[in-house]
Amino acid sequence: MAGIKDVAERAGLSIATVSRALSGKGNVSPTSRARAQAAAADLGFVPSYQASSLASGRNYNIGIVVPSVHRWYFSSVVEGVSASLLDAGYDLTLYNVSEGSARRQSILKDFLLRKRVDAVIAVSLALSESEIRQMLAVHRPIVGIGGPLQGASTIRIDDHGLAEAAVNHLIRLGHTKIAHLTGDAVDEQDFKIAGTRLAGFEKAMRGAGHEVRPEWIVPADFTIQGGYAAARQLLGSPAERPTAVFAASDEMAIGVILAARDFGLRVPDDLSVIGLDGHELGELFGLTTVDQDPRGQGEMAVRLLLEGLDGGADRPVVDTEYPTNFIIRSSTAVPPPRG
Repeated sequence: MAGIKDVAERAGLSIATVSRALSGKGNVSPTSRARAQAAAADLGFVPSYQASSLASGRNYNIGIVVPSVHRWYFSSVVEGVSASLLDAGYDLTLYNVSEGSARRQSILKDFLLRKRVDAVIAVSLALSESEIRQMLAVHRPIVGIGGPLQGASTIRIDDHGLAEAAVNHLIRLGHTKIAHLTGDAVDEQDFKIAGTRLAGFEKAMRGAGHEVRPEWIVPADFTIQGGYAAARQLLGSPAERPTAVFAASDEMAIGVILAARDFGLRVPDDLSVIGLDGHELGELFGLTTVDQDPRGQGEMAVRLLLEGLDGGADRPVVDTEYPTNFIIRSSTAVPPPRG
């Protein structure tokens, strides 16, 4: 059976060049790649990925840990990670920690004991310093998405500032009676994104001299269904209604729009609605939002991770604020006339 040395001789290339060309990893010119592939086909050579892993010390497998694969944001990040890893010739192992802390600890120890992955992407998980130290001690680089991780490169957005900007958009339109759909206790477990966005809402309101009414801060669960139920409670109250709603997620904002229709309220004529995420359904509903591009965050995480693997322990840790895009659509307008 032909070996890689035979392929190299047939192609007139070095063994290292043939290895890179057939594995898809590393820089190889298109001409050399074509020569190596043609020689391998002529000789019936099939690369041994097990041997490649043994030689390189890598499994060519990256682990990604998410709180829930059912949520739009997390699934979008996974899509970006998966596509980028496929392009780079890596496999993906997905771990879902939605079942609680026991499952989370089991997964993290599994990474360390079995050493099945070369590196880890942690999404919206505030890993402890000891958890990070354990992984780095066995040479498993980490990239976090969603918030700061001590000793690891991270990608995040400015949740406080973006929430403040979203509310200021409503204030500039003339709204003073603004409600907020925030997250529930589950959303506060790690990086406290819901609480951070709530703080941005309150800062914008108080900075403009507007009242923050406790009854207009309604918890939900970042889903369309949760936003719909919360908005029915808010808009169906016999008391005064707000003229605008800032929802801490696009899915909750879409739930607000659906609930408003139930009460015969027109968006934006009777009620303005703004979200934060960049959900694909936002365009269908004409939703004004801040697009945080979770798929792009996943792609960037892969780039940072692979650069870290190639750069070794000397690769600097970076904290990256991911760029966002404020998208104004038809769900926000000036408030309705008084009376």
